[in-house]
This record gives sequence, structure tokens and C-alpha cells, in this order.
Amino acid sequence: MGRRKPATTHGVTVVDKPAGMTSHDVVGLLRRRFGERQIGHAGTLDPDATGVLLLGVGRVTRLLRYLGLPAKRYTGVLVLGTATSTLDSSGEVTGTWDMTGVGEAEVRAAATAFTGEILQVPPMVSAIQIDGRRLHELAREGIEVERPARPVTVHRFEVGAATDPGRFPIEVVCSSGTYIRSLADDVGRALGGGAHLHGLRRTAIGSFTESSAVPVEALEPDGLLSPAAALRDLPAVTVSEAVAADVGHGRVLELEQLGLEGGDGPWPVLDGAGTLLAVYERHRGETAKPSVVLS
Repeated sequence: MGRRKPATTHGVTVVDKPAGMTSHDVVGLLRRRFGERQIGHAGTLDPDATGVLLLGVGRVTRLLRYLGLPAKRYTGVLVLGTATSTLDSSGEVTGTWDMTGVGEAEVRAAATAFTGEILQVPPMVSAIQIDGRRLHELAREGIEVERPARPVTVHRFEVGAATDPGRFPIEVVCSSGTYIRSLADDVGRALGGGAHLHGLRRTAIGSFTESSAVPVEALEPDGLLSPAAALRDLPAVTVSEAVAADVGHGRVLELEQLGLEGGDGPWPVLDGAGTLLAVYERHRGETAKPSVVLS
């Protein structure tokens, strides 16, 4: 078997994913269009969901774990009175309730209970693995398993005035790993009935917003942002030429050498020209070591 051709294109692109495509579909499209195999995405969007999807090309695929760290912002519609098998409008109806008497103030009060640091049970239609099987694969087979609750943070959960009876627009700002459709389901249950989510759209991942996202048909290699720009939401440090040489060799360094005074990282390390050399994280005591070296 021949050795895979090394990537020649490196950077990050902000895609406005359309409905009807999986996140992996978008990756496949870029692989064909860019002529590169080394492409991946950060933060999966469901096929029916739209909005901001970050894709790394070439060396930036090694940085994907950091691209999902900043808070994410979503919009959608909370639909009261109907629960579905997928917790969103793509699933089969599993229950109905008359919730016409529930008003905006009550929905907002219920949403408040799911704001802050909470424990959330992942839905069965998620991509999380349990005993080596993805939950959505088990769900398709009609199998439901116990899922441990996971800590997530909901920074903001806003509810707007109803656009139609029982339909409330919502905006959520949350940590990575938060399921917005689970929040919709939780609110419905808290109000004594059921609910599901419609029209999920991710409008931002950190400073990467929908206003700068590119439709999939307009993606071109010359529109990529640099590896350094990919990590612009993390606190970066610029080092001298001498320290840059040590960084390039992946050496463990004192925090003081890197110009850092505290914290655990991750810290993008740049040279004087603004080129991303590596990403460092706290090691032992007052030292840091690279988790990724690009130079």
C-alpha cells in the first residue's frame, strides 16, 4: 500500500451547514473539492440542524479538540405539547398533551431551572459511545440503554414571545457537549407535559459566527484561515526566537520561559511573525509541555 500523500493545504474554514447534510458529508465534499484527505470537523451538527461548522484542513486537524472549547450559541423553536422519539421535529410522535394554557412567563421560569451548571443525560440519538456502540446506532435497532448524566454549562437560556400557539423561539449559549433538544424535552417535562425542538441553528462557536460562515458551494482553499487564527479564542503567547527553537523540539518549559503566570492552558504558542508553533498545557508544578507541535 502506498504512503498517503502529505497535506499541502492547512487552515480552518467556517461553514454554514445546510439542512439535509451530515457533518461528515461536508467533510467529504471538502476532501473532493480541495483534493485533500486530511480534513475533519469540530462539533457535530445533526443532519436537520444548520449553521456554524468548523473544519480543519491539513495540520489543523490536530487542533480540532481545541476548536470546540469556546461557548456555542444556538437558536431554535421550542414546541410544546408534542414529544418525539428524537426530541426534535425529525422523529416520530411519542406523546401529546394539551398545553395551550402555558404562557411565556411559565416557559421562561422552567428554562431558568436548566441554566448554569447542570447534569444532562445524552439523548439516545446522539453519537456518544456506550460499550463501543454509538447511541444512535442502538436507537435505530430499537434498543435503549442507561446513559450516565454528564456535567454541562448553560450560560444563557432565553425564551421569546410565542410566534404561534405553543411555539416559543429560544436562544441558548452553552458549553461543548450540551444537547439543545434535551433542554427542550426537559422544559416540556418540567411544565407537566412534553416538548420537542424545531429548526436548530448554531449561530456561533466562540468568535466564529454565522456572519462569517461560508455556504458549502462557495468553499475554496484560498478562503482558509491560518492555524493561528483557528485558535484565536484561546489565550496565546508570543515567544522569542530562542524559546521558539525549544518549542519546535517539543521541550517541557518553565511557565516563566513562556511568559505565563498561571492557569492550566491550553496556550497557543506563536513566534514573532504570528505563526502557530505549538499548543502547550500545564505539566507539573510551574512547567508546561506541548500537546501538539506544528513547527
